[in-house]
Amino acid sequence: MSYVRTFLPWIVFAVVPSAQWQWGALAALVAAVAVVLQQRREGAGFDSLIIETGSAVFFAALAGIAFADPHSGVHAYSAALSSGALALVAAVSLLIRRPFTLGIAKRTTPREVWGLRPFIRANTVVTRAWTAAFALTAGALALLAHAGQGHSTTATAVQAAGFVLPMVFTNRYVASLRTNAAAAAR
Repeated sequence: MSYVRTFLPWIVFAVVPSAQWQWGALAALVAAVAVVLQQRREGAGFDSLIIETGSAVFFAALAGIAFADPHSGVHAYSAALSSGALALVAAVSLLIRRPFTLGIAKRTTPREVWGLRPFIRANTVVTRAWTAAFALTAGALALLAHAGQGHSTTATAVQAAGFVLPMVFTNRYVASLRTNAAAAAR
């Protein structure tokens, strides 16, 4: 559920028809701000809202561009830019040694585990997987956009895979770590 909330703005943007991209960007911005505000009310710090804050910034910029010029060339590449923005935010989170998945993992992990090396290492691995998926998705979507297929069924499938594959990896990787930890504790 945490990943759905984290990526809600991107889901909102994806479900609004491409012809209404400015409204999709605005709706995604509203969703991003709502997620950040809701999480802040629940006590989350900005250090655990890296993707959520980055989403708000991205969709504010995209909505500004889209409303200023609904026929902008940015429209054709908006899906690629979305994945590229996620890749950039995720990569920066790794560079500053605050993997964005830490904020998500902390929501379901006891506080005493947060500073442990294995927990941080696991989140670094998971964030690297998400970063790679976002970057590969951005590249594939840019190629599709360049070919005039930026808002095609194929592009939608690529976008979905860009979220589903790292989510599956994350779930399997974490399950494997938990199984190994339980076996080592015996």
